[in-house]
Amino acid sequence: MNLLKFAALKTKSLPMTDFSRFLLRAEALMNRIEAILPPPLPSTDWSTCAFRWRSRNGRGWLESVRHPHAIGLDDLQGVDAQKESVTQNTLQFIQGKPANNVLLTGARGTGKSSLVKAVLNRFSHRGLRLIEVDKDDLAYLPDIVDLVCERKEKFIVFCDDLSFETNEPGYKAMKSLLDGSITGMPENLLVYATSNRRHLMPEKMSENLEATHTADGDVHPGETTEEKVSLSERFGLWLSFYAFSQDEYLDICAHWLTVFGYPTPNLAIGNPVRREALQWTQMRGARSGRVAWQFARDYAGRHKAPKK
Repeated sequence: MNLLKFAALKTKSLPMTDFSRFLLRAEALMNRIEAILPPPLPSTDWSTCAFRWRSRNGRGWLESVRHPHAIGLDDLQGVDAQKESVTQNTLQFIQGKPANNVLLTGARGTGKSSLVKAVLNRFSHRGLRLIEVDKDDLAYLPDIVDLVCERKEKFIVFCDDLSFETNEPGYKAMKSLLDGSITGMPENLLVYATSNRRHLMPEKMSENLEATHTADGDVHPGETTEEKVSLSERFGLWLSFYAFSQDEYLDICAHWLTVFGYPTPNLAIGNPVRREALQWTQMRGARSGRVAWQFARDYAGRHKAPKK
């Protein structure tokens, strides 16, 4: 019996003063219950092209990203082969053709995450959407699937800097989504993940002792190694990113200097900007697209923009 019916019955048997007292106690009880109950989850604004999965107290929701990263494919230098592969795979996806989940691995700052964001910017007007999911929230992947599987848009679940330790719950959830759940992956969803580890799991020297040898000399990895490799193998498209050479790094510096208003066709020997760019990468101890972008921002902030 709900509270309203209970109150209606009470009104027939209680004097007016007792009924007023009952209503006050009922209101106080409702206030205490409302204070205990969790607040309603925010509604999803489907008009945006990018989302983050948020969770609180065991419940999750899609949070709209109002200002997605505006990087374009033309801003990514030195990774032409990777750009072509991811762009073609994504084009197949939004056209309703077969497409693969993508794993991008390799050196830091070489454009793995930026490539995924750039692909979103290229195809968002054609119904492509991106959902960024942190590793700690991968257990909610079934909820995300249920939320988007009936929608007409195409969704990429984006997991950035993905790696797992032994027995993490998100590992099983990701394996099940990619290829292992009885429900299967919906046709309007793919997973794009970036990682510095090719197999997404730490590799230990002791695991080599599990390997077995056959009479003809073949080596078979142990069960632990097989388990670690099994997740990365569920991504149909693997793309590797490598540290840039000095010339590639300087070309990227020239590109970003031009973007920031300092037209620089090239950084030839004798160009003072070249010397600064090389000193910058020596201080950082790495040559990457991220380091080149950071140098260009620093240079643009320290120098007066040239007259057009």
